[in-house]
Amino acid sequence: MEIRAKPTRMELNRLKGRLQMAKRGHKLLKDKRDELMRKFLELIRENKDLREQVEAQLSSSFANFLLASAVMSAETLEEAVMYPNATVNVDVQMQNIMSIHVPKLIVTQNEEERKNATPYGFANTSGELDSSIATLAGILPQLMRLAELEKAVYLLADEIDKTRRRVNALEHIMIPQLEETIKYISMKLDENERSALTRLMKIKDIVRGDESA
Repeated sequence: MEIRAKPTRMELNRLKGRLQMAKRGHKLLKDKRDELMRKFLELIRENKDLREQVEAQLSSSFANFLLASAVMSAETLEEAVMYPNATVNVDVQMQNIMSIHVPKLIVTQNEEERKNATPYGFANTSGELDSSIATLAGILPQLMRLAELEKAVYLLADEIDKTRRRVNALEHIMIPQLEETIKYISMKLDENERSALTRLMKIKDIVRGDESA
């Protein structure tokens, strides 16, 4: 899209002001994009490490559960895990990361319930089931943190993309158009000044010729 402007001194000054603001905005957006990228990569690394830890513990829990299901009857296993023994409260708050509001999950649980996570007696169950449930109960805070990270990474990635497009629009469209328009107006003004000077010189020559006649 071309910038339409009249070749006047006032318009030239106005466009120079716009250009200065565009360059300042471009620098600020580039700085924001770079800081967003730094934070994004930091969260990506934390997300990767935490996901590997959680997946390892989940694999261990599932493996123990499969062993338990092999040595226990289906009815006994279902009865053992049918009714949960503990309750968990999750409070969703918001935290600010680079002017982006991301969720913060606050997990609270009764300490006594946390220590006695198994919802059954131990007479008819296997040790593998105990280990499986204990592992699942223990990684709950990590699962909540992983959910936070996943959402934060998604929101940051979206903001980085928006900022990148704004930077590109300023760098490759707006600023070059302003510079080109300013150059065009400056050339037109210079041309008009030269034409006016030429006319003035001709008028002076005519006046001098009349005076000498």
